[in-house]
Amino acid sequence: MLQKTNKAKFPSMVMSRHVLDEGHIRDLPPRQRLDRCTNILKNEIDESLRWDAVWLAGELAELTNPIDPMFDEVSDLMAWVLKNDTNGVVKHEACFQIAARNMRKKIPDLVDSAFYDKSSLVRHEALESLGLMRAFDSMDLILKSTKDQSNDVRETAEFVLKRLQRLKELGGEYKPSSII
Repeated sequence: MLQKTNKAKFPSMVMSRHVLDEGHIRDLPPRQRLDRCTNILKNEIDESLRWDAVWLAGELAELTNPIDPMFDEVSDLMAWVLKNDTNGVVKHEACFQIAARNMRKKIPDLVDSAFYDKSSLVRHEALESLGLMRAFDSMDLILKSTKDQSNDVRETAEFVLKRLQRLKELGGEYKPSSII
């Protein structure tokens, strides 16, 4: 069941209006909206439209309760994007959505992307997302990324580890609304 959104409580909803929605996908009922985003992600060749679909689907996760089955469907769609999309920028956005919407069940998908994605952009964002989600259990795995072939990925891994260590010492609990 969708919750009513308060723009003051969810500043990302104000920011998200910058996402192009020339197909008026936001105006669709939630089920149709998710189906349309899924169709775009699985069939559209234009990566800019796929990026928009990732964001528009991510908004649905923000508007639903994490125990709502639609939240899991959106989460599964983001994981599908990480495994199947061919564009690093689109996959980068899926990593962000996983973190921003607190899709904790998808932490293993982020870890997989951090190690095995061919795009250093995706590996970087997967690591950053693990840090945003305060995935303390992944610290040993993140440490391995300090040996990545990409300097940007190595720097991100080092940054995330320092930040997680600092947060761990402070007893930092994850608060998804503070990300976006």
